[in-house]
Amino acid sequence: MQQKQVPGKGLVSGVIFSMFLWGLSWPSGKILSRYCSVINFSVYRYILVVATMLVLLPLLGVGFRVKKAGIPVFMVSGVLLAGYSYFFFLGLKAGSPGAGGVLVTTLNPIMAYFIGIILKRKMPSRNETAGLALGIVAGIILLKIWDNSTALLDSGNLYFLLAAFTWAVMSKFTAKGAIYGSSMGFSLWQYLVTLACLLPFTNIAEMQTAIHIKESIFWLNLFFSAVIVTAIATTVYFLATTRLGSEKASSFIFLVPLAAAVSSWLLLGERILPHTAIGGVLGMAAVYMINKRRPAPEAVPGKS
Repeated sequence: MQQKQVPGKGLVSGVIFSMFLWGLSWPSGKILSRYCSVINFSVYRYILVVATMLVLLPLLGVGFRVKKAGIPVFMVSGVLLAGYSYFFFLGLKAGSPGAGGVLVTTLNPIMAYFIGIILKRKMPSRNETAGLALGIVAGIILLKIWDNSTALLDSGNLYFLLAAFTWAVMSKFTAKGAIYGSSMGFSLWQYLVTLACLLPFTNIAEMQTAIHIKESIFWLNLFFSAVIVTAIATTVYFLATTRLGSEKASSFIFLVPLAAAVSSWLLLGERILPHTAIGGVLGMAAVYMINKRRPAPEAVPGKS
């Protein structure tokens, strides 16, 4: 698969840093789970995300407008993002958050590539194939399938599988965002649709209680999750889907499990297990291989 545009080093660096922030959001989310339900947390997050985008876009001189043809696209994309949040919420209730984080972040890029193969009817290059193989091996190691052959069929993990598939499909729609306006403007409308979809599931009594929480750790982590991780890092990822294509942009998600493990070790004192380190390194290798450029063909002497 050919990338849509040659990516600048700044964009690639931005996506890598965004994946680190996504990994950091796991221990941050674990802290927030002590104060509120996951679904309410998602609503709080998108309220802050929308508010941040409404302030950020004018400051950056970015327009809000999206072409009429783009309305169905951001509507579907926003519903899919809400579906992702909802499936992930169900998975957290029925399964393990740690396993879910690994499963979703490992399967997202793999599913995105296979969807791309089906839609474009074009096989990946040799480097991309090698990277996908490394990503699959990384996922097997991270999940320790050999210790639990039924891991993929656990009730919670079935929801995580749906979440990964939903995200992969959504990436196909965000990749078209720049066609209809600015990528950031498209993301704002997408977040608004997501918030509208999640609001009916909100526990109003819990929301009223949350307003009176005085612990600074709650508000700092909520700010980090909403403003830094979603409004900035996730928007950078959506921008990358428009420049690199959804398949190559999704490949960077292989970096998230290792980032989550390292940040959990630094912030929560959780041990980095050997299989996590090995799987994380293989995930990094997968990103490198998928995004490695083919060498330019050598010029044939005597030909211009």
